[in-house]
Amino acid sequence: MSGPFRPAWWLRNAHLQTLFPTFFRTLPRVSLRRERIELPDGDFLDLDWTEGARGPIVLVLHGLEGSSRSKYALGLMKAVHARGWRGAVMHFRGCSGEPNRLPRSYHSGETGDPDFIIRLLRQRYPESPLAVIGYSLGGNVLLKWLAEQGEAAPIDAAVAVSVPYRLADSANRLLHGFSRVYQWRLVKNLCDSFRRKHARVPMPIDPALERIRSFWDFDTAVTAPLHGFRDADHYYSTVSSRQYLKHIRKPVLLLHARDDSFMFPHTAPEPAELSPTIQLELSEHGGHVGFIGGLWPWKPHYWLETRIPEYLATQWVT
Repeated sequence: MSGPFRPAWWLRNAHLQTLFPTFFRTLPRVSLRRERIELPDGDFLDLDWTEGARGPIVLVLHGLEGSSRSKYALGLMKAVHARGWRGAVMHFRGCSGEPNRLPRSYHSGETGDPDFIIRLLRQRYPESPLAVIGYSLGGNVLLKWLAEQGEAAPIDAAVAVSVPYRLADSANRLLHGFSRVYQWRLVKNLCDSFRRKHARVPMPIDPALERIRSFWDFDTAVTAPLHGFRDADHYYSTVSSRQYLKHIRKPVLLLHARDDSFMFPHTAPEPAELSPTIQLELSEHGGHVGFIGGLWPWKPHYWLETRIPEYLATQWVT
């Protein structure tokens, strides 16, 4: 057993936990095969699969502007493959390296696409255990979907990591201190993605992207009008997953750090808000999708890639 997370003595700072993989981790080596799924609305989703295994299936929902090339996703795919399980990363629309076809995107509350993919996998592989892992934005989507489905959710277990349980909290936290660096980078990537999309697909909105400086700005100018919300506040209040946790009926592990650099300590849910099927592991340290241990900087231990498979192994019969 991996035991509770303990940060590396040389990496206790939240920002260092968050940034260390970006700058110092080499890409985990795992072979992936792409499958394009055509959707009923004429758009598509890309799944990247590990190769060779025939065991249980672990589906990953990545974070904002992530992909199967995100180091946390590759690391988990490698760990899953080592156990003889099948791993797959579902790219949200427009995140697989090619803009999607329709004048829409993805967001923190868009559960229709993962619902389609999960049901497709369950139909294809009815006898295989199936789990879904969501990181950050993908975790919020996953928890909202689980609450919508209740007992009918066609999966065996789920894990959600570093979830922005209250999106307004996260948008506000990223306005302060060093966390503004994360906001600058992510908002820039979002605006660049929108420009590329706008060049290929006629869009129903034409926001002044040069004026966008924050998530509040982007979600007011782009996310909300593009997806039927009145404004950013309406979007955040509608899709934030914390309010839905009590409706979840499937086994779920929540992994979260109080020092998550994308949100406030009070953003994490209280035990009274959890359904009986949810297990919350709340660490004092870990940053945002960090959770790095290890005795020495040249030999870090990516704890999530141990803890997640350990939990899943207790939830299914293989």
